[in-house]
Amino acid sequence: MLDNQVKEQLRNYLAKLVNPIEIVASINDTEKSREMTALLQDIAELSSKITLTEQANEDKRSPSFSVNRPDGNVHIRFAGLPMGHEFTSLVLALLQTGGYPPKVEPDVIEQIRNLEGTYQFETYISLSCQNCPEVVQALNLMAVINPNISHVMIDGAIFQDEVNDRHIMAVPTIYLNGKEFGQGRMNIKEILAKVDTGSSKREAEKISAKAPFDVLVIGGGSAAVTSAIYAARKGIRTGLITENFGGQILNTTDIENIIAIKKIEGTHLAAVYEDNVRNHDIDVMMPHRATNLVPGELIEVQLENGASVKSRTVIVATGASWRKMQVPGEEKYIGRGIAFCPHCDGPLYKNKKIAVIGGGNSAVEAAIDLATIAEHVSVLVRGTKLTADTVLQDKLFSLKNVTLITQAKTVEVTGDGQKVNGLVYQDLSTSSNRTLPVAGIFVQIGQVPTTEWLKETPVKLNEKNEIEVDVYNRTSVPGIFAAGDVTSSPYKQIVIAMGDGAKASLSAFDYLIRH
Repeated sequence: MLDNQVKEQLRNYLAKLVNPIEIVASINDTEKSREMTALLQDIAELSSKITLTEQANEDKRSPSFSVNRPDGNVHIRFAGLPMGHEFTSLVLALLQTGGYPPKVEPDVIEQIRNLEGTYQFETYISLSCQNCPEVVQALNLMAVINPNISHVMIDGAIFQDEVNDRHIMAVPTIYLNGKEFGQGRMNIKEILAKVDTGSSKREAEKISAKAPFDVLVIGGGSAAVTSAIYAARKGIRTGLITENFGGQILNTTDIENIIAIKKIEGTHLAAVYEDNVRNHDIDVMMPHRATNLVPGELIEVQLENGASVKSRTVIVATGASWRKMQVPGEEKYIGRGIAFCPHCDGPLYKNKKIAVIGGGNSAVEAAIDLATIAEHVSVLVRGTKLTADTVLQDKLFSLKNVTLITQAKTVEVTGDGQKVNGLVYQDLSTSSNRTLPVAGIFVQIGQVPTTEWLKETPVKLNEKNEIEVDVYNRTSVPGIFAAGDVTSSPYKQIVIAMGDGAKASLSAFDYLIRH
């Protein structure tokens, strides 16, 4: 199952095991089960501390396997074959169950250990989802630390009946004790904040008690990370507020336009960002969202959890988010048929009719990708033709299960209360409305700057709601700077965001010197 190079790398990792591990496989007579068995046999051969037991239909989900210690106090299960993006989740589960210390702050470990009650987590994933592993790894770690916590990773592509019964249309989708707990990317602190309700208040008090910063960066993407590191290298007191590390790159499969790197996955680059930040003297406040900004001699940044942080200068680098259609039914069915990431959610629409909204490169790439999974893909554009690159259009038109609908303006998303069942679009050539039955709608119409929280502040925005900046990345408010895709800077690219972040940080440092 594993090639020799991967085996050798894994052997080196498993050499770090301190305690014995028991793997119990629940097998059946399917090809996926045989693949899973082959994988587990390969792993068991690499370490004397791992024992493998195979039992026919030992668990209600087969094929699956548990990872445990001989004392039985770890409750981790993989329902499916954890390859692709989830292979790292498997390796970490083995290491942590075997006693290898996790890279998590001691106070987080203590918070997990002190959780009372029973927590049975289930996470539905797809192996192509880049956002799923962080959730799986967080919940697996919680199960390692606290014996009252269990977690099952479920590959939705294998367990389609469960996906249909629970109306799961997006991944990751998390269930806790049989009820839906959350959707989308979540890190361990976000999960803890939801299960340990008192932690949010304690965290807010802790943050509010911090001394003022010299530079406070808001965001976790390319511009924000560069800003924070440049500031910290100047030896000034630097803070960073973010919901996560990576921003938009978390939804990017392969990045090939960073000059010093041939190719890197978005999630890998995000991990590099976080590692680099934490290796500098930067006070990271995560996961937190800024909700207001109050200028003054000390600029105040207010957070969603009620905390307040002060700084002499602020750099806003909150990036951009998916642009929505803004039609009736869209908000209701986000995660229930309305999707934005074809790589993550595409496998859930196997053999179903779906629509892609948009005509640019992202939309056409999504349609090409989804056509390999779906029964049929309809691409809807407002104009009379696509705007994507010719090579992409040629590929799209070569696919037999794709239809292009031009001069189509989506006016409504329809559903049965549980999930999407279609959309209504206006035929702009006749001004008549038409209904298109689909199970899923992938919206690929660009992005919007994350500036909604700034609209009641003095920070000037342009007609696109971008923060207006000058060549020094100064905003209309002294002491407040901005960088990256959230600004009026043209050409939204990673390298440009990095350059913006460096400029904004140097400008903030110059401001501190002069004031």
